[in-house]
Amino acid sequence: MMDARLPTPEFHGFSVAAFESRRATDMARLIEHYGGIPVLAPAVREVPLQENPAAFAFASALLTGEVEVVIFLTGVGTRTLLEVLDKRYESSRLCDALARIAVVARGPKPAAVLRELHVPITIRVPEPNTWRELLQALDEHAVDVPVRGRNVAVQEYGLPNPELLAGLEERGAHVMRVPVYRWALPQDTAPLRQAIQAIIAGQVQVALFTSAIQVTHLLQVAAQHGCEEALRQAFGKMVTVSVGPTTTEALLAHNLSVDLQPPHPKIGPLVKAAAECSRAVWQQKQQSGSPLTPPLSS
Repeated sequence: MMDARLPTPEFHGFSVAAFESRRATDMARLIEHYGGIPVLAPAVREVPLQENPAAFAFASALLTGEVEVVIFLTGVGTRTLLEVLDKRYESSRLCDALARIAVVARGPKPAAVLRELHVPITIRVPEPNTWRELLQALDEHAVDVPVRGRNVAVQEYGLPNPELLAGLEERGAHVMRVPVYRWALPQDTAPLRQAIQAIIAGQVQVALFTSAIQVTHLLQVAAQHGCEEALRQAFGKMVTVSVGPTTTEALLAHNLSVDLQPPHPKIGPLVKAAAECSRAVWQQKQQSGSPLTPPLSS
């Protein structure tokens, strides 16, 4: 009987830049699994806002019944928020208060944290979990979870989402922003700077982005070292892969093209899709310009 299995996706020895921080080891393992050479360049550091008056104001409003809807945007942010509040309030009191109101989870990660805490979830936002799907889900549940005239708290994840906030206000919500942590550059930016130079030198064939802030920080560091334009030109000859719609929007907003986006916004599908298509896309790009130098050696 013939083996009908599909061939394994393959990077064919390409050097693959990954800007992920928290799951950098997983990214490297996946890239190597598919025959690529990982170029790890963490671009983000999460800085918890331990002294967070907005978070404590949210907790006070939640416990007094002033908050009627809470939107949790990220798993890490949900967990960090409750850890910060635990310094002043009993976790059981907060969870009981959340159980009495409408709770919206913007995807599987915040939903998983809420399940651990036995907090009922009123609305689960479907993939790809962008602000568009979130607002659409609220519209679809407008009868049982109205937001017009109600106090809606939004757990933010570093940078505010102006489209989401505007959409909620357009629907008549009184929005309470709850920032939990902010994004910062890594304390050691040497790997990021080295990756930028390798990209400019044509030694990297594929770039993987897993968040919008990675794009901002990459260009920020390049600008600080006077090579942003050279980096942009180099990206024109590379294969740029985005994990999902939010990151894709950020790349396009910075005038960087996106060659691939996986069907599911997770790092496994991201790396697999890149391995499947990168060689063909890269070869096509070389037809319009000078070929890149050989991949980085391991």
